[in-house]
Amino acid sequence: MNTSIRIKLSSMMFLEFFIWGTWFVTLGTFLSQNLGATGLEMANVFSTQSWGAIIAPFIIGLIADKYFNAERILGVLHLVGAFLMYQLYNAPNVGVFYPYVLAYMILYMPTLSLANSVSFRQLKNPEKEFSAIRVWGTIGWIVAGLAISYVFKWDEGEGLLRNTFMMAAIASLVLGLFSFTLPKTPPIKSETTGKRSVSEILGLDAIRLLSNKNFLVFFVSSVLICIPLAFYYQNANLFLTEIGLENPTGKMTIGQFSEAFFLLLLPVFFSRFGFKQTIMVGMLAWAVRYLLFAYGNAGELAYMLILGIALHGICYDFFFVSGQIYTDAKAGERYKSSAQGLITLATYGVGQLIGFWVAGFVSEHYKNNPTNDPFWQNVWLVPAGIAAVVLFLFMLFFKNEKKEPQATGQ
Repeated sequence: MNTSIRIKLSSMMFLEFFIWGTWFVTLGTFLSQNLGATGLEMANVFSTQSWGAIIAPFIIGLIADKYFNAERILGVLHLVGAFLMYQLYNAPNVGVFYPYVLAYMILYMPTLSLANSVSFRQLKNPEKEFSAIRVWGTIGWIVAGLAISYVFKWDEGEGLLRNTFMMAAIASLVLGLFSFTLPKTPPIKSETTGKRSVSEILGLDAIRLLSNKNFLVFFVSSVLICIPLAFYYQNANLFLTEIGLENPTGKMTIGQFSEAFFLLLLPVFFSRFGFKQTIMVGMLAWAVRYLLFAYGNAGELAYMLILGIALHGICYDFFFVSGQIYTDAKAGERYKSSAQGLITLATYGVGQLIGFWVAGFVSEHYKNNPTNDPFWQNVWLVPAGIAAVVLFLFMLFFKNEKKEPQATGQ
């Protein structure tokens, strides 16, 4: 791969995740402070990510895989996304905001797979080369958070978070136009396997893997652990802002640095301790993180909040990345693609859809039924408890296997 193509692919990844990180991290704070959204209204808005994840396979599988070049669809989706982001910038209330964000997420979620497709088709050795391209996505997310907190200081002023949607609109416009300069990525027409079926696209071909008890336990655990994950996405920035932590959006980028760091450690941990212990450490990290949030503060105990943010690498890598490796090993050659699709649908789709609604219900409950304990302490103890229960059930029912799947280091 020549240098020009590498720069183009890296720039594409940077902008892809810069756009998402620009507005999604501070969304909960914006909805609460700018639009006066209730907990259930916030859950409704955040759930659009899950609906996008559920609908995305249809767009990718039924359109991109069959009829059009991936880079062209990527460009069109981001150009339309720029228009929708501008509408979100102007939305006066949640009622106007919701249909635009729903349309946006249905169009944005497929771009994640499209960006990967464009990259993989240009790489001669994806296992070795892709990480160097994908890391620019993490850098894009980090730059977005640092810009909001330390350059523009939008998370410090009243009403300034609205500008995040304008910045996302401009970046989406740039990526939309830039996508048409990316390497040509036409649909693959296989003479041996033919077109992928709808059931394969949605991961339904891999449902038979659930007949394996261990995979069933892992599958159910994956859905349930997404409930605590949804609490973080929906409430973390609002929580840090309300308790007065300085530059909350910038400090949340520590989670992305942590994610990159622990991704490098994962193969070592995986090969030494095996899948079960690795994924249990990930579950434990979720419970510990929320206990730190529950009892930390923006003063002398601020280190507890920073540590909770830094645990993101263990929370995400040790559970979700380990799970992808395990799924790949259990599926076999025939069902690799379908199995990953099934797990993605279950976690980012169904699991987080449930999680966002649980998070909204819990927030609304404690607002309407206050206790002697602080509001946020009550809220964070719920996902901490859920993660602990999932950990216990997984430890009890998942049996160690003689042959452990091997981490590739990708």
